[in-house]
Amino acid sequence: MVAYDDHSAQLVTRLKYGGRLGLARLIAEHLVKFSLAVPRDSVIVPVPLHRWRLWSRGFNQSVLIGRTLAEFTGLSLELDAICRKNATPPLYSKSAKQRQKIVKDAFTMPGSSRALIAGKTIVLVDDVYTTGSTSNACAKVLKQGGADKVLVFCWARVLAGEDTI
Repeated sequence: MVAYDDHSAQLVTRLKYGGRLGLARLIAEHLVKFSLAVPRDSVIVPVPLHRWRLWSRGFNQSVLIGRTLAEFTGLSLELDAICRKNATPPLYSKSAKQRQKIVKDAFTMPGSSRALIAGKTIVLVDDVYTTGSTSNACAKVLKQGGADKVLVFCWARVLAGEDTI
């Protein structure tokens, strides 16, 4: 993980909005070293996009990163373990409280996913960790669904005191 700054932001922006899909591989290469500390039966779960955002962007950057991380590590990848049931507005420029409120009930777990994650360590993959609102909302659903532990793997993290991007 790197600090979120002008350089790391540029990479994420090029991936998400510039269609530079190969950058997901670069991000996964940086995350693979953290996977050495997770159990071999851990499950990679990318943070899901709502279907409308997926349709407009054409891809989910967290899925691209997660897929490559699974390729590098041999860990299993579950794309449908959780889903985003609510279309949420973009979170950039939102405060921590606003973000938390927006994503509070945005995620759900299909009943069929429970058996796939029960008792497992989940590697939740996202591009940027800003306030933790999205990760926490996803982790809550995963834990309620039976996950033993949820670890967040992300490319960049916004440092304390800089709670919006």
